[in-house]
Amino acid sequence: MVKCMSSPPRHQKILIVSLFISLLLLLSNSCLAATHKYSYELLDSPGGSTTYRLTVSVTETLYDYYSSQDHKLYSYDFSKFVTPDALKPIADDLWTIYSNKEDFANGVLMILHQIPYLESDPQKYPVETLVENEGDCDLFSIMAASIMKAGGLDVVLLLLEQQDHMLVGVHLPESPKDARSQLYFYRHDGKKYYVGETTGGKWETGWRVGECPEILRRSSAKVIPLTNYERSAPGQVSSSYTIPDSSEIYMSLSTNFAVYQNDVEISGSLSPSLAGETVTLYVSSMGSPLVMLATVVTDSNGQYSHIWYAPPGGIYSVRANWSGDEDYSGVDSSAFSLVVIPSELLMVGAILIIFLVILLVVTLATRGKTSENQETFEEWDFADYPQDF
Repeated sequence: MVKCMSSPPRHQKILIVSLFISLLLLLSNSCLAATHKYSYELLDSPGGSTTYRLTVSVTETLYDYYSSQDHKLYSYDFSKFVTPDALKPIADDLWTIYSNKEDFANGVLMILHQIPYLESDPQKYPVETLVENEGDCDLFSIMAASIMKAGGLDVVLLLLEQQDHMLVGVHLPESPKDARSQLYFYRHDGKKYYVGETTGGKWETGWRVGECPEILRRSSAKVIPLTNYERSAPGQVSSSYTIPDSSEIYMSLSTNFAVYQNDVEISGSLSPSLAGETVTLYVSSMGSPLVMLATVVTDSNGQYSHIWYAPPGGIYSVRANWSGDEDYSGVDSSAFSLVVIPSELLMVGAILIIFLVILLVVTLATRGKTSENQETFEEWDFADYPQDF
């Protein structure tokens, strides 16, 4: 009797197909969202007549990076959310139209007064506030402190706990001259920090440095120095007084499968073909925060490459990012997946293959002997034996 092998049950077939499709999806490259762009009006001075339009661009990768960071607040440590380096291009552009620290600080307040107010919880990083285009006094003060710190100003955060409110405090070399009321400040380490109210929707006539809403004028404040701010960022926003052109960045992996510590080449190019530009490579594994893998510099043809030693086993997503410049907005590459096979798994696989080969050889040899015995048995002639056998 011939015994046929039965096909796998239907649910097993579905599982196998699902796993195959999932692997294909993981290995396929995925496109990221377009770069976020917002424009802000600025006056050359409080009450001035010359208007500028500043366009700020933020890539999706930079937004994802900060969104995946730790957002927990420990013991009034608001300064951990201050990110001067990420917002430095904004500060650099502000200094091209302002000539003193008071005007610079008031320019920063003009920007914040144009972002819609919405209470937020938990805390967020300034890049998140820019992209989401909304926030409250905490987020606005942290963003203002980031730009002012990037511009070289001495700033602190002022927490008014009883009023559940936050301001930014700005130390100036001399008393503010553009304030339209009595000056308000808090002392810290022997210095005056003039209040900066970051909320309010009227950017042309909004609060200036040194001015304070009447309801807050007699409030005590907890001065929070920027002792734990972010010293360097993996990427930056791009900023320009013109509408920046679009750019493109390409990236590819030398393989989609690798063994732990094997070489994986990450290469690509920037368009336009700019030389000497910094490209940031980011990586994340399933469920882990997005982290900076490396930075590379483009050559004379706008091309870049990096050798990555494959990390421990798992599935990783890799992408490239360029922050942009005055003429071009920042851009992200597509995200590519890399499956890293642990070396231990290879050893187990090799042992399993050897075992299967031995089993196959033994099975074939056994079947060969069985066939010979069958043929010998079939050659017997029962007629040669007595009838009563």
